[in-house]
Parts: sequence; C-alpha cells; structure tokens
Amino acid sequence: MSEHYAQVAKTVNAKQVQDGAGVTLRRSVGTSTLSDVDPFLMLDEFNTENPDEYLEGFPDHPHRGFQTVTYMLQGHFEHKDNKGHRGELTPGDVQWMIAGRGIVHSEMPIQTEGRLHGFQLWVNLPAKDKMCEPVYQEIRASQIPIVEHDESSVKIIAGSYRGTSGAVSTTGVPAYFFDVSIRNGGKFEETLPAGWNGFLYVYEGQGVFGKPLASGVKTQCLVLKKSQHDAKLVASSENGVRFLLLFGRPLDEPIARHGPFVMNTSQEIRQAFVDF
Repeated sequence: MSEHYAQVAKTVNAKQVQDGAGVTLRRSVGTSTLSDVDPFLMLDEFNTENPDEYLEGFPDHPHRGFQTVTYMLQGHFEHKDNKGHRGELTPGDVQWMIAGRGIVHSEMPIQTEGRLHGFQLWVNLPAKDKMCEPVYQEIRASQIPIVEHDESSVKIIAGSYRGTSGAVSTTGVPAYFFDVSIRNGGKFEETLPAGWNGFLYVYEGQGVFGKPLASGVKTQCLVLKKSQHDAKLVASSENGVRFLLLFGRPLDEPIARHGPFVMNTSQEIRQAFVDF
C-alpha cells in the first residue's frame, strides 16, 4: 500500500490586531481570510517587549460555548474569574479552560516590563457540551512531556506522540497540540488521522512542510489539506524552526459566533448576550 503524505492547502499571513484593552496580537485563525479550521476557532500570538502593547491586558469578559487555551513562552499572567478561581501562568505553562455554559474572567499581565510571548487558542465544543459546567486544567511547564530526538524536540501539550501522552485531556473534542522545534538541518514527521483537520503556525525561523514542499516563515499559518487516508506530515529546516502543530477531528456542526460567544444558532447567541 502506498504511503500518503500531508499537503499544505493554504498559507495565511497572521494579521496584526488589537484585543482586550488594547493588547497587540497577531491573529492567524479567526479572520476574514481564515475563519476557522474546525474544531479550531482562533489562534492569536502575543509577542512584544513593549509594555504599552500588553499592560492593559484582558479585563473582565465573558465566554460561552467553547474552550480557551493559553500557552506561555515568556512572561507572567494572572487569571481570575467570577467563580472565585485564580491562577498564574509563567513561562512554559498552559491553561486549558472549558468555558461551557459561561464564565466571566480576566487575564492580566503581572509584569510591568520585559517580553510577553505566548498564544491563545480557541477550540470549539460540540452542541451537546456547550452548556456544560466550566472546567479548568492548569498545567505547569514541568508537567508537559517533551520527546527529544537528534533532529527535533516535541512538547506534547495535548494528544500523544511516539507513545507519550500529553499533559491535557481533550475529552469530547479529540485534538492534538504540539510545540515542535527542528534543529539546523533536521526533520520531523507525524501522521495525521484520516478525515481530521490540521494546521501549523511558524513562530520562529523557517522551514518546509508537506509533500509537495511548501515553505513557511515566521507568523505564517499553513493549513493542511484534509485527507481520506492517514497522512504523514514531513517537515524540515536548514537553519532551525519552531512551530505549533494542531490537528483535530472536525465537529461538522453549524457555527454561530459573536465576540466572546460561540454557539450553533443565532438565537443561542442572542440568549448569551441576555444572560451576560
């Protein structure tokens, strides 16, 4: 049986936007160019050492109907919500929050200087789970497994790689979230399940991905073509590259979204605005 390889279907440049109280971000998924990669709804990168671009943070705001994932590379964030929960995110930490039926929270930088670098990912929930109770998974950097090879290293935030399971449980929405580093002249391979959607986001360096080869550079999102077969993703880099790799089983449900709410119908969105 011949081997099937993952192909890059689309390359999207992240757009600079402002969100929260004026935080400068680069958004690759969740724009007019790329609205979603089912089940993934949005990916933002924040990466600046200018405090004016992050100090105001993300004051109190609601969420309903999906999951938010915050992954820190550098910096220090504090999270609080209207249920009395409080947590902190330091370099390498992950917070995976299922907003479910709804929560009001804030995400504010504790630092007043220095670089703030990380990501926020939105992952959809199936209709049957959109009104579940909110749930947090707060994972310290030391709890996230890393698989090291001569040519690459893979930090397994969710899913599994080479028999090693990630730190986060993604019950209800099977999804994989890796932070991959390829060393100079190295390569990386992973197989995406048949029928799943996936993309990768380059945040440092540049590399080539898929077959036929497609180049990807910093702040570019490469969307992978859905395959009817398990498909091997091949990536390599002459001078080193770091990227996020995300793939998941699509929900194939209607998406109605407005601001911080993601439901299945416009009526459900209107009800969320009434409730909050």
